[in-house]
Amino acid sequence: MTEPGMSRLGTAYLRAIQAAGRRIDYGTNVFEREWDVLVVLDACRVDLLRSVAPDTDLIDEVDAVRSVGSSSSEWLENTFPGRPETSRTVMVTGNTWTDRYVDADAFAALDEVWKYAWNEQLGTVPARAVTDRAIAMARDRDPDRLVVHYMQPHHPFVPDPLAADDGMVRNSTHSNPSNPWVALRRGEITTERVWDAYEANLRYVLEDVEILVEHVAGRVAITADHGNLFGEWGLYGHPMYVPAPAVLTVPWAETTGEDRQDYTPELEPPEPLPVTRVYGAEGDQARLDALGYR
Repeated sequence: MTEPGMSRLGTAYLRAIQAAGRRIDYGTNVFEREWDVLVVLDACRVDLLRSVAPDTDLIDEVDAVRSVGSSSSEWLENTFPGRPETSRTVMVTGNTWTDRYVDADAFAALDEVWKYAWNEQLGTVPARAVTDRAIAMARDRDPDRLVVHYMQPHHPFVPDPLAADDGMVRNSTHSNPSNPWVALRRGEITTERVWDAYEANLRYVLEDVEILVEHVAGRVAITADHGNLFGEWGLYGHPMYVPAPAVLTVPWAETTGEDRQDYTPELEPPEPLPVTRVYGAEGDQARLDALGYR
């Protein structure tokens, strides 16, 4: 079976790279760095963040570090299991792979926002839902460390959606076959069009990161789990076990939380943490719409 949009030869090429990537020990675990709050921007390239940083009041300098994975699942698997710091860490996440690659009981608390704040129209978790839960958990739990994993700038691109993108597939082991990377590989869309939408999605989530930083205390680091390939090595997106610099090199920027205490989050999980089932009924969506999580 071939990958969507790939020939059998292309799939064989990818599998050969992945076979080599599985044997390479690469990357720096985030727990080896100093931070109180870790903001993870899903699939954010270094050059993308550097291009928009001057337009924000949030980031002065963007460094680069080597990730421990070229996909979210690989990053999760190589970051948390076996690390004693996890027991003193609260994680708030919009990333669906936590259901398979981390143990909720290993954390001080795991808030899987994607299970109850998914927006069916957007095909992803809105940034504000993650922001609100992160601020609430920082205040309620006062953790030693707080990880805040936003789904953006990963597609779907909220402020500038692409016709060739059917969004994320929640609670599935497979990606949606209609996505920007397949369209790029097939030549159905230009690199410039995808990059513009990708950039707009980063600007969208950074507005929420600014709100977060204003209402948490301590040393805040902004990074990514992995980047995205725009044709480097003949590949697109972020396949697992691909040691290409464009997908393994991720940003690292630091700032300081202000903890203003003048913002009131409204979103609450539907059951005590950890949330055990996936919510998605029409009533749940109406509730989220009423709270403004779009």
